Amino acid sequence: MPTVEVYDANNQKVGEIELSETVFGAEIKPYLLHEVVVWQLAKRRQGNACTKSRHEVRGGGKKPWRQKGTGRARSGSRRSPLWRGGGVAFGPKPRDYGYTLPKKVKKAALRVALSDKLNEQKIIVMRGFDLSQVKTKAFVEVLRRFATDDALIVTAEPDVNLEKSSRNVPKIKVLRAEGLNVYDILRHERLFLLEPAVARIEEALS
Repeated sequence: MPTVEVYDANNQKVGEIELSETVFGAEIKPYLLHEVVVWQLAKRRQGNACTKSRHEVRGGGKKPWRQKGTGRARSGSRRSPLWRGGGVAFGPKPRDYGYTLPKKVKKAALRVALSDKLNEQKIIVMRGFDLSQVKTKAFVEVLRRFATDDALIVTAEPDVNLEKSSRNVPKIKVLRAEGLNVYDILRHERLFLLEPAVARIEEALS
């Protein structure tokens, strides 16, 4: 079982914790990460682009000119896609880009992402940020002690002081353990896990 050090807000070692081999020691399979990231991004697409087809455009009930004898091409409606102001042929309509993915695949990809971060030594387990009030300056000072400005922070329980202190800091995101996902893990350079969150993650992914 891999063992990592636990730090406090002053970047001082305060203990050690054993991580689950199943969750943090998985075989690295890049195709799983790709599959889940593509699925996540597809679910986030709004899919609300919309154009009017010829039967939705207002007007055009009258034939513009008679069929024969004018020397012009025949035309039956001003709503034709060939006309300016007419409908759009095969234009986009609101749709849902999401699709289903097996739970086993999602969990396996999370284990791979966590294992990859651990292999790169970019996981930091913390006892806590010790923020007694909402103070962005104090939060940034803690990050400076760890020499990082791009991190995903995972908590076990709601932490209002931490969440509000970090929300205006670029490249920083605070998530609860149940919302942990592959895209956010890969998107940020460092992964800060609060000690109680480790148990929640291992329980969910073991």
